[in-house]
Amino acid sequence: MALAVQPYFVYGETMELEVRRTSALEARRASSAEIRRASAAQSTPATVPDQRVDDAVSSIAAAIGEPARTRMLYSLMDGHARTGTELAIVAEVSPSTASVHLNRLKSENLVRVHAQGRHRYFALASPNVARALERLSVLAGGARRPFVPHTPEHLRAARSCYDHMAGAIAVSLHDCFLRARWIEPLRRPSARRSAPSALATYDLTPEGTRALAALGLDLEAAHAQRRRFAYACLDWSERRPHVGGALGAALLSLALSRKWLARELDSRALFITRLGRRELNARFGLEL
Repeated sequence: MALAVQPYFVYGETMELEVRRTSALEARRASSAEIRRASAAQSTPATVPDQRVDDAVSSIAAAIGEPARTRMLYSLMDGHARTGTELAIVAEVSPSTASVHLNRLKSENLVRVHAQGRHRYFALASPNVARALERLSVLAGGARRPFVPHTPEHLRAARSCYDHMAGAIAVSLHDCFLRARWIEPLRRPSARRSAPSALATYDLTPEGTRALAALGLDLEAAHAQRRRFAYACLDWSERRPHVGGALGAALLSLALSRKWLARELDSRALFITRLGRRELNARFGLEL
């Protein structure tokens, strides 16, 4: 018996019918896919981000929860930076083990590292980290031991750091300039926020420009130098920043010319004169 085979591609009604059937089938499939996508979109947004946050919190808590890392973090709560060797002593571990711990804390954005000369200094990554640690310490109770510098006493108060001022007086001036909003950190949109590796670079505000010009600083000459104008230089003894760069050099030159400070012979140490104590208190509110 001969079979009549209907050709698939024919012209006329047969092809038109097949196109309609195919279009209807694809429409149903597309509709079903859209429904599934809409259903998934409604059910997952609330759970996926929450899961990621939960995982991040768990990872950070695990980083803080190791006793050696906890001791490291709380030793940085006073705002002073420390070297890896010092943090190894605080944590009661070997330097190599301390390096592993610090890399973990850095990967969780709990600490930041600043390289200065041949030293690498570690500090808390942000005020948010300090606040979180403080709240945990409230739950735990107890107090932390304060930072005790080991710098010779005659170098702690004031000294030169290359061509700018360092020591407790320089750190106090840096903090005073920030509080008065005479200087402000330069914004760097392209910099990675998650792992800052350098301290701030500063520029003068209009208020700072007027105030320092009134003191007699030649700001045009400072800006014209082929070097950074102002930056946060980590202080060797205080482990907190003072003002470095052309502005820091101009401040030291001014203090020496006005007899606020005087140099000790054959030493980087500076001593504060009686006039300097009065002037620094009157102009900047520093109690020395």
